[in-house]
Amino acid sequence: MKRKFFALMIVWAAAFGVLSVSAQNVGTANPADRQLVGLLPASDGAVNINMRRLLSEAMPQILSGNQPMLADVLGAIDKVKTKTGFDLRQFEQIAVGVSSKRAGASGIALEPVVLARGNFNANALLALGKIAASQEKIKFREEKIGERTIYIFTPTIRVKTAPLPNQPAAKMPSTFEKALDKMFEGLSREFAVAAFDGNTLAIGSTARLRETFGATPRIGGEVLDLISRKPNALVNFSFNLPGGLSNFFKLDNDELGKTLDSIRFMAGAIDVGDGNAAVSLTAKTARPEQAQSFQEQLEGFQSIGKVFLGGAKGADKQVYARLIENVKIARAADEVTLDLQVPQRDINFLLDKFAKPKARATSAK
Repeated sequence: MKRKFFALMIVWAAAFGVLSVSAQNVGTANPADRQLVGLLPASDGAVNINMRRLLSEAMPQILSGNQPMLADVLGAIDKVKTKTGFDLRQFEQIAVGVSSKRAGASGIALEPVVLARGNFNANALLALGKIAASQEKIKFREEKIGERTIYIFTPTIRVKTAPLPNQPAAKMPSTFEKALDKMFEGLSREFAVAAFDGNTLAIGSTARLRETFGATPRIGGEVLDLISRKPNALVNFSFNLPGGLSNFFKLDNDELGKTLDSIRFMAGAIDVGDGNAAVSLTAKTARPEQAQSFQEQLEGFQSIGKVFLGGAKGADKQVYARLIENVKIARAADEVTLDLQVPQRDINFLLDKFAKPKARATSAK
């Protein structure tokens, strides 16, 4: 199988591979970062990633207790640079806008568009991509959207998200990896790339790029409001869930399913700093009484978790018990928030436990 990917697709696989091993606010807010999300076309959800901080601050801190994993990730970034001539460290900000539509009786199709901004010349990077595509015999064609030229590529292989470092090949993909595969499934068949401005690339389907460059409404409303609440964070996300959250889970519990159906928006932020990882989640329901019910259910689950793990002796169970204990649940009107801070020592333990399956598999050979 060919090991060299088209330059831009390698960039995305590596970027999301790094994100999947990262989990407080540091520095000052950059208005340009928030502006990039605001340039997305109308979308049902959005993700904003501060790539500069992810690569320079978050990844070294999160992986400080697992140097082999850190070396794997840094090696992958260096390999991309060697093969394509492009340094992933030149990415500074990434904004992803996702539209959704029904696909069949119970499926949901997701269609993303990506704006990637950094310390690079967008047109020069496109030229590099065309050269790499030609070398790999990847077909592409050019189309015009107004005065802009977009390049539409047809990969010869299906591009999937990169596996996490130090993981066995047979490991089942995580929910996060499955979501990314679903989100970018269409782009594995055909994707379009264009220069949005001098240092920003737009990547997505031809239809989504037409929306990005056209006169359609920009992203706004609750999605933009929720994603902008913690502008300093490493990662921010916000999604509109018109059919409720239970569409994404198969539940036998009707009461819990009803509660999940009442959730209309999910948002959150991930950040690192001062030796901690911080995760914040917000669920916005249709009515305040539904938020109250959701809060009570979450507090009930937390209480049960404390009972079962409170006297646990195992090191892993003690870590899980601390995580459950440290979750802060709060409600304001129709919003329920969960905040969790994870100290570096617990991150180190979890990463070590996470990497052990490969060690066992290797020793068994």
